[in-house]
Amino acid sequence: MSAIRILVDADACPVKDEVYRVAYRREVPVRVVSNSYLRLPAHPLIERVVVSDKFDAADDWIVEQADAKTVVITGDILLADRCLKAGAAVIGHNGKPFTGASIGTAIATRAIMADLRAGGDAVGGPAPFAKADRSRFLQALDEALVRLGG
Repeated sequence: MSAIRILVDADACPVKDEVYRVAYRREVPVRVVSNSYLRLPAHPLIERVVVSDKFDAADDWIVEQADAKTVVITGDILLADRCLKAGAAVIGHNGKPFTGASIGTAIATRAIMADLRAGGDAVGGPAPFAKADRSRFLQALDEALVRLGG
């Protein structure tokens, strides 16, 4: 079995089924990390990791496991930053990769939006998840695994 693996920040992840499909085809193990029990497919490549409900426990576990042979799937910008620093490839749920070049802008935008919300400004959230996002995600995950040799 390959040393390459996929770690999924499972809370609110809309692309778990897509991760499984790619993992089966490429024979790459997946660890699905959450604070509570999630129903997963019974398959030897899919492993459930339930961490404590302590704040950031799932994020901390993922960062501890992340390295240059890991693809992390998350919508959490701060977790993405930590995983990039650990050497992992990181892909958002919408299929857009987080990179060293893009993470600073993503963090800054997140902070600005938080400030606006705290000030009472009505700001929209992210665009609704669309079919194009699912397709972009599948392509981005495939490309990341090819780059890692999986």
